[in-house]
Amino acid sequence: MSQNDNVAHALSGAGGGALAMVVTYPLITLSTRAQTESRKEKTGKKVSAVDAAKAIVQREGISGLYAGLDSALFGITITNFIYYYFYEGTKNLYEAPAGQLTTLQSMSAGAIAGAATCIFTNPIWVVNTRMTVRDGSAQPSTLATVKDIYERDGLKAFFSGLGPALVLVINPVLQYTIFEQLRNAVEKNRKMTSIDAFFIGALGKIIATSVTYPYITLKARLQLRRKDNTASSSLIQGIKDIVARDGLAGLYGGLTTKVLQSALTSAFLFFFKEQLYAIAIAILAILRRTK
Repeated sequence: MSQNDNVAHALSGAGGGALAMVVTYPLITLSTRAQTESRKEKTGKKVSAVDAAKAIVQREGISGLYAGLDSALFGITITNFIYYYFYEGTKNLYEAPAGQLTTLQSMSAGAIAGAATCIFTNPIWVVNTRMTVRDGSAQPSTLATVKDIYERDGLKAFFSGLGPALVLVINPVLQYTIFEQLRNAVEKNRKMTSIDAFFIGALGKIIATSVTYPYITLKARLQLRRKDNTASSSLIQGIKDIVARDGLAGLYGGLTTKVLQSALTSAFLFFFKEQLYAIAIAILAILRRTK
């Protein structure tokens, strides 16, 4: 695979991720709020995703379901570009002549790409989390949120939640390992289609999200935490704090919504990426000829 192929995968992944984000963002808002709100601060009644959506719309309007969308689009575009660039580049080191990765090779490529992506993009998702769970009806701009975080909590705050994020590298490792192995199985008989990618991508993400959800919750809460909050940032202690405060169910707040959102986002990502890859290859070919 050439350098241009790596860039094409990165561009198509970035574009596919942005389109998938737009389609599923209201579910992202609902799951993020479910993860960051303490059960003890509520009435104790279980609120459905539909009721939560109605409450947000009544309080903040339709735009409330899209709070932080601008930073999320920027974040997912950069995240997916970096991830796919490193993922495809690492695959080049392992790829067999037949073009199929073993399970261990898929896991290794996913781990390297995931770690690089976490380090580069964590500040973006800290900003997005703060914007998504803001209080009140006023919608701060991305730049205003960045300034507020820096002034109130310092530069270190942009890397809050990085520990759980690095642990959560196992999420894309599981997702892409499942995807690669199922794609290998499909392509033994025929060429994989965009529809195949849609359903395989969804299945991989459902399994990965279900396994890693407690750390997803912890990451979201640490990103929301302010400097004057005395809660421990230790991964294990953070899990214990959530259980002590909200019970075991606190680790799985919004799980159904998150799994649905993650599955749909992943499915649309792979679907759009398959469509955009050919376009990216054509654009890069044109750019090469114009040089």
